[in-house]
Amino acid sequence: MGKVKVCAFAVSLDGFGAGPSQSLENPLGVRGTELHNWFFKTKTFQKMHGGGDGGVEDVDNAFAERSFDNIGAWIMGRNMFGPIRGHWPNNKWRGWWGENPPYHTPVFVLTHHKREPLEMDGGTTFYFVTDGIESALKKAKDAAKGKDIRVGGGVQVIREYLKAGLIDELHLVYSPIFLGSGENLLSGIDMPKLGFSVIEKAYTKDAMHVVLSKNK
Repeated sequence: MGKVKVCAFAVSLDGFGAGPSQSLENPLGVRGTELHNWFFKTKTFQKMHGGGDGGVEDVDNAFAERSFDNIGAWIMGRNMFGPIRGHWPNNKWRGWWGENPPYHTPVFVLTHHKREPLEMDGGTTFYFVTDGIESALKKAKDAAKGKDIRVGGGVQVIREYLKAGLIDELHLVYSPIFLGSGENLLSGIDMPKLGFSVIEKAYTKDAMHVVLSKNK
């Protein structure tokens, strides 16, 4: 049976996984893109975004590459899919990523508003789930066929899955910046009580990688 995982999720030194005032112009919030400076330089990122053979192959890249291993389905929140709020006015918004998103698996988007599945190039199909996180997880597990489920974000979605005890493993990437405000990932969540401990860590010039797993 596959794990339910959070992979390569970037967090500021003061605990924020996104900046304030998310919008079309700032999908990760003000200064939120700075959280991912460790990732932008990597071969994995460049390959995902049409950079060919560019990008560095270092420890950061190894973690980035590994974050896509054995993933059979993704779960994400509506805010991660796009900036539209409320009822879908139409089906024109097709995500941030163009016609060939980097997921290449079924992706289950948590929302309160119904929308028909959206089939994209490269094997990605977005399914819009309106009946909660446990329903989305069941659908993702069925679609993944024994592979891992990656909970992609945003912050609120990860918090909900954590508090419900549904996450098996987290790989957090602490970026060397302070955001001061935004969406705090772990505030008020007792990770030891949930059974998590650190099983791996690595330090680079641009990040600190920490992998946490539930004690069995």
